[in-house]
Amino acid sequence: MSEPTPEIPAEEKPTSFSVFYSCMRCGTQVSQSELTRLPEIKCICGFRVFTKVRPPVVKTIKAF
Repeated sequence: MSEPTPEIPAEEKPTSFSVFYSCMRCGTQVSQSELTRLPEIKCICGFRVFTKVRPPVVKTIKAF
């Protein structure tokens, strides 16, 4: 007749997704968890503008 289908596990979400931000003024790198602990988003130098640190991986996409 029909064979039992194997159960497919639900997709697991990554438990630790480390996102780092860099201060625009002094360049200090801060993790997202460190920023959430503070009452306001501010660097140790007092500046409030951060950029997301991107990995050095270059993605190539084939155009159709």
